Amino acid sequence: MTEDRQPVRVAIVGAGNIAGGCHMPAVHAQNGEATVIAVVDVDQERAKAFAAQWDIPAAHDDLRQMLREERPDLVIVCTPPVAHREAVTACLDAGVWVWCEKPPTLSVAEYDVIGAHEREGGPYVSYVLQHRFGSAARALREHIRTGSLGAPLVGVCHTLWYRDDAYFDVPWRGKWETEGGGPTMGHGIHQMDLMLALMGEWTEVRAAMGRLARKVETEDVSMAMVRFANGAMVSMVNSLLSPRETSYLRFDFPEATVELSHLYGYDNSHWKWTPAPHRAEATAGELGAPLDDEASSHAAQLRVLLRSLRTGQRPEASGNDGRRVLAFIAALYESAMTGRPVTPDMITQDNPFYHSMNGPLRAAQDNADKEETGV
Repeated sequence: MTEDRQPVRVAIVGAGNIAGGCHMPAVHAQNGEATVIAVVDVDQERAKAFAAQWDIPAAHDDLRQMLREERPDLVIVCTPPVAHREAVTACLDAGVWVWCEKPPTLSVAEYDVIGAHEREGGPYVSYVLQHRFGSAARALREHIRTGSLGAPLVGVCHTLWYRDDAYFDVPWRGKWETEGGGPTMGHGIHQMDLMLALMGEWTEVRAAMGRLARKVETEDVSMAMVRFANGAMVSMVNSLLSPRETSYLRFDFPEATVELSHLYGYDNSHWKWTPAPHRAEATAGELGAPLDDEASSHAAQLRVLLRSLRTGQRPEASGNDGRRVLAFIAALYESAMTGRPVTPDMITQDNPFYHSMNGPLRAAQDNADKEETGV
């Protein structure tokens, strides 16, 4: 798409809570740079109700028909994870850019299959990993790049949330086949993506997980120790069993400790910049806390995505940049299920965890199916 000032024509796929609660406000926050022209949902009545609520001109129950008739520039996919692949590839094949909710796909293999439908210069698919896009995270990323605080040494990445039994009454939740995993895949992915985006390449993960309280197929808690190429070590916890909910990241440098405490989103007030003892008098500003204060949000990421769409450049949280956290999660699950450390080079096509986050469980089922059918 060429650089012009015509609003980007947006279609929403999936008329659920995330579409109305996050994506519609994000589009409206773009100051006329984007406008929603259609909504699609398998439930026609729900699509019509959503369209009426948000004053959207067209409501459809068939994605491909919508693509033919409405010809959007960008489709925002807000379906359950199991439906991401079909929706995203249909849009890419129609020449339409995509912004897809997390988790990106159910497996690394599925992510790579989708990527093959992209073309140089677009269309591209980007994934909702909005915590990278707040001002403080941007500032810290630059400090790590330049080494102004020294090399990172120790990190903490905790997603301590609470979901009761009723939360899992939704049929696709808590199942490997339809959600891809538990809190590691569907909840902690945001904090882990931010940690990875800031700290760079990881070199080893050692993990454990358990199903302690919820009646689900997947885990409800996972823990990991991660080594990074820059030498740093990070502890990670992902939980859905924590009544006092928090999302907490911590980065210890020779010159300072930088902390983020929030729940589902942050602004600069959620960050704390603490000087090392030899710089005890330094202020947060002197340590590098940003002056501008853009909160992490869907709106912030969408603003960056729209610029990429207009110029035909691959956006952030796309391609290898979007794949990083998914491959890391596959490695975390492999380590937790096998009891062995896992390195990035192990997540290859001949590894069952490349094809499914529950690796050997899926492989065992596939082998049983083959024996039963004689294939």
